[in-house]
Amino acid sequence: MGKGRVEAFTDGVVAIIITIMVLELKVPHGEDLSALVPLWPVFLCYVLSFINVGIYWNNLHNMFHTVQRVDGGVLWANLNLLFWLSLMPVTTAFMGENHFAPVPVAVYGADLALSAVAFNILTITLHRLHGSDSAFARALGGDRKGKISLAFYLAAIPLTFISQWIGVAIYVLVATVWLVPDTRFARVIEK
Repeated sequence: MGKGRVEAFTDGVVAIIITIMVLELKVPHGEDLSALVPLWPVFLCYVLSFINVGIYWNNLHNMFHTVQRVDGGVLWANLNLLFWLSLMPVTTAFMGENHFAPVPVAVYGADLALSAVAFNILTITLHRLHGSDSAFARALGGDRKGKISLAFYLAAIPLTFISQWIGVAIYVLVATVWLVPDTRFARVIEK
């Protein structure tokens, strides 16, 4: 089957996720800059999650441009990823509202890790459907950056209980690494 509907559905779900996250931001009570101070944890969590959801959307967009079709397995794998991403507004609010307490930071990391696992499942499913000689397989390569990101998330969860700032720093580090444009898929598309 064609890939257009899965792309459109994914775009819609990602847009809803981002909308829900921004609706969690509360209007400050007061008219001076000091009214913003109590909101900094929630705002920083929103920024981090917006970037993470944006990274997934960008990668999905690039990936789906290199594939020709999808099947039921791809639809379910994509839905699995969207499920874990849809929890991002909840885990973001949990972390921000609790001012980066260890348990909420670890829960946020678990959501990031499960999203990364789901993304890997999606790439495996697409690889099986299109084969090793496909444009998708050539672009994906060994997906070293994806595997390293998952390892960092998994390490961050227990490290959060030593210091929640270690976990937060790792989440920021992984997001920063992914902000560098991933040209693997663009290079294959251009050829």
